[in-house]
Amino acid sequence: MTEGEGTTEERPHLKEYEGEGITVTFEPRRCLHAAECVRGLPEVFDTSRRPWVLPDAADPDRVAEVVRRCPSGALQYHHRPEDAVAEQPDSPTTVRRTPAGQLVVRGDLLVTGTHGDRHETRAMLCGCGASGNQPYCDHSGPCAEPEDDDVPEDR
Repeated sequence: MTEGEGTTEERPHLKEYEGEGITVTFEPRRCLHAAECVRGLPEVFDTSRRPWVLPDAADPDRVAEVVRRCPSGALQYHHRPEDAVAEQPDSPTTVRRTPAGQLVVRGDLLVTGTHGDRHETRAMLCGCGASGNQPYCDHSGPCAEPEDDDVPEDR
């Protein structure tokens, strides 16, 4: 194995934060720090505290609404009890390329990666081919540039 190959072979690691009415999961390797969570519900999502997610600090429906704003899909949720309605995928499925080159995909997705197929509702996929977390973007290539529509193309 050469240097850098280990990151693509790691199995997805999920952290679970259980609440009374909702459980939030977090996959650190997919987080691109869009900060939708901390801006949306700072009482639930606070990176200066451990644990940084307190699902019971807000109404479960509000927590679910803010988790759905996570463009990378690093944050997911399921209502408790487990037989409650799961996150519904956007319909129709949408694909949007950011100015930096990532593909923001929302819908009923089947994403194939190193460890097989994963059913997703939201993902930010690598558009440059440099990610060590394929097919997801990890900002390790040209997509690490700022997402600014005013940045000249020849920069």
